[in-house]
Amino acid sequence: MKTCLVTGASRSIGAAIARGLAADGWAVAVNYASDTESAEGVVADIQAAGGTACAAQFSVIDHAALKAGIAEITKTLGPIDLVVNNATGPQPDMPIMEQTWQDHLDQLEFFVKAPFELLKLLLPDWHARGSGRVINIGSEAFELGNPTLGHYVAAKGAQLGLTRSWANELGAEGITVNLIAPGWIPGPRHDHFPQSAKEGYLEATPLGRFVDEAAIADVAVFLASSAADNITGQKIAVNGGRTLC
Repeated sequence: MKTCLVTGASRSIGAAIARGLAADGWAVAVNYASDTESAEGVVADIQAAGGTACAAQFSVIDHAALKAGIAEITKTLGPIDLVVNNATGPQPDMPIMEQTWQDHLDQLEFFVKAPFELLKLLLPDWHARGSGRVINIGSEAFELGNPTLGHYVAAKGAQLGLTRSWANELGAEGITVNLIAPGWIPGPRHDHFPQSAKEGYLEATPLGRFVDEAAIADVAVFLASSAADNITGQKIAVNGGRTLC
């Protein structure tokens, strides 16, 4: 049984991906920063369905905690074969004149620093085995250029750049690196959005509907499978055609 780590997996997209990978036969480390109850609920769901999982509490932006977390996962489930970089922090809407450089750095911590440091921890083993997979969870925001989110959009753009560079550098060693760019998935944090905003989004979406977490999980399961052995360096938009790329 192969082992995967899904960061930020206590809820939403991360939880759906964790459940999907477990159902496909992966042993899953369900990473979370603070929501123990939700993370343990995801683990319980996986185990109740006959899968293998463990909760892994650590902050992905704390290097010492990240290193210790990887060691504990390896001890509990075995060497990590796949990492899904899904963890994120707050993404406050802020006009340019209210943004600071620290606001940009806060986004880069999750979307550049954390995936980079995690990859460096895993690469020695992956180099030795000639295999390994990375799935980054990006965003359609990089193509759409959402206003008042320049700090977030820029970091997501950097994440896509990393995906492509890593794919080029690591492909010869059998390591694949891809990115899934979800569309707008309405949830509680979007309750303040007016109905007109949701209608406007759907009017510009060819399929005319929102995606959900399960749709993202399905693509992650595919990219983790042998069916995707020849796919690397790709951005797969799962947004009903909202960006058509």
